Amino acid sequence: MTIEQKQQEIIEEFAVFDDWLDKYQYIVDLGNLLEDLPEEFLTDQNLIENCQSKVWLIADYSDGKIYFRAKSDAIIVKGVVSLLISVLSGRTPDEILESNLHFIDKIGLTEHLSPTRSNGLAAMVKQMRLYALAFREIRG
Repeated sequence: MTIEQKQQEIIEEFAVFDDWLDKYQYIVDLGNLLEDLPEEFLTDQNLIENCQSKVWLIADYSDGKIYFRAKSDAIIVKGVVSLLISVLSGRTPDEILESNLHFIDKIGLTEHLSPTRSNGLAAMVKQMRLYALAFREIRG
């Protein structure tokens, strides 16, 4: 499944819900499915700056693809990072760098997050793209 196809799938999943309380609950449920990040990765080096909540993000590079793992101390943010991981994990650096993550706006996420949470979302996307850039340079 391509990044575009995955985004379309998410858009369709969110279209089922009529109000934002149900969408928030779905985001929380997605976050609860996120595999927990081992304690040794909860370091300042893996902490994303400019997030209201604490979010730790790590990336592994294997067979030309990047695999993300994350943890957050906030339930909504954990769900948001889970959505990002579902779209971007298992992709090549070029796929990540060239992606247009339009699903964020299409599901109404940016307009329903507080400004500080929106800044955190942008910081998460930026960090994932920085990992992609770094792995692309290493691949060389």
